[in-house]
Amino acid sequence: MATSLPLPGQAHRVRPVTPASALARRMLTLLIVHGVLIAGAMFILLPFVWMVVTSIKSPPEIFAVDFSLWPKHFNGVENYGNALGKVPLLRFALNGVIVCGVILVVQVLVAVPCAYALAKLRFPGRTTMFALVLLGLCIPIQVPALPLYMGLARLGLLNTYFAIMMPFFLSVFAIFLFRQFFRSYPDEIIHAARLDGMSEFEIVWRIVVPSAWPAIAAFSVFSLVAHWNDLYWPLIVISDTHLATPPLGMMFFADAESGSNYGALTAAATVLTAPLVIAFLIARRRFIQGITMTGIK
Repeated sequence: MATSLPLPGQAHRVRPVTPASALARRMLTLLIVHGVLIAGAMFILLPFVWMVVTSIKSPPEIFAVDFSLWPKHFNGVENYGNALGKVPLLRFALNGVIVCGVILVVQVLVAVPCAYALAKLRFPGRTTMFALVLLGLCIPIQVPALPLYMGLARLGLLNTYFAIMMPFFLSVFAIFLFRQFFRSYPDEIIHAARLDGMSEFEIVWRIVVPSAWPAIAAFSVFSLVAHWNDLYWPLIVISDTHLATPPLGMMFFADAESGSNYGALTAAATVLTAPLVIAFLIARRRFIQGITMTGIK
């Protein structure tokens, strides 16, 4: 079948994009994007919602066949009473706060000067040292676990807070994150501070660090979540119940309850998860700002 070709003097007509059609496309795009984000958020939050709801349900409702999001009979007082009475649950949470807090403080005190030196100072071997920092990100805690355990055992430091915290005092991820942030800090300000007679120590802690709070907040969230949820290392070095961190305490509680009282178990999980949620909500704004400013996606 022959097709008619446009005459030499004719041109194809392009439909102009009207403001109404452009607005419709934009609204459709926003609707699709927000729909995907809302669906993803619901998928992530559903286990936590189910944990909180289960913590206030009675045993027959937990094992009921029919699905009900809200309990018909409120049993939260008994479940949370069992969770707080069977084992020292608040002690586990306190241990988590102590361990995570001390680890975070030491990590920041060590990582900030190292990151500043790698970002702003010129010295031989700087590139090699940064490459070693990147290689350190590839080494999990399971690799040096055995020699660390043997060393702590010989020193008689097992079943102590120090045994839980010591392997994590140096964070190569913190060095990498802070270095990325410090690289964008203006060199002119640092040169002006040097001309004013300030030492490098004063420049780091009095000038650079106050502007690095978004990066510190971002790393704090990563560090707190990682060490609050860590079970592997405390399980190796701790056998005393009163020194147990939240995940290890949950394991002790499950053993005490034989894993059958799911209402009390989810109540304990809710109590131990709440501090993390509160910490994230407090640092949420700084966390997002620190992630975007350091270029870590």
